[in-house]
Amino acid sequence: MSQGSLFGQTKQPPSSPPEAVIANIDGGARGNPGPAAYGVVVRNSKGEVLAELSDYLGLQTNNFAEYSGLLAALEFAVNKKYSSLKIFSDSELLVRQMQGRYKVNNLALQELFARAQSMVRKLDRFSIEHVLRERNKEADRLVNKVLDERARARR
Repeated sequence: MSQGSLFGQTKQPPSSPPEAVIANIDGGARGNPGPAAYGVVVRNSKGEVLAELSDYLGLQTNNFAEYSGLLAALEFAVNKKYSSLKIFSDSELLVRQMQGRYKVNNLALQELFARAQSMVRKLDRFSIEHVLRERNKEADRLVNKVLDERARARR
């Protein structure tokens, strides 16, 4: 029997894991708290859009909305079995909390932070970087689209 075979059958190499994904995330509230939403644009390493995620969150704070965007990106990566996720966010607070540079004092955010940390541990690689709002326009567009649609529906 040749090396690499089992019971006379050639063993298939394991399928390679999906490539890394990159996500721009944003969250916003009109009022703080106020009507809130998140937006996420997920791309592959070639820059091709894999998904646009967004949702209305009810009356929440902007920081709750930012964490909701992070959780949506993490859930996407974990559920689609991506092993590596790079996040870009214009929320300095969220980024520095996830990097361990700031403490999470707010009780509501502590729960979201714990959920995010738990999901990060399911990935082989994770990074998060603060970007200026100008570099996060597509995620911001999704947030405003959800909030605008919600406002029109309530009229």
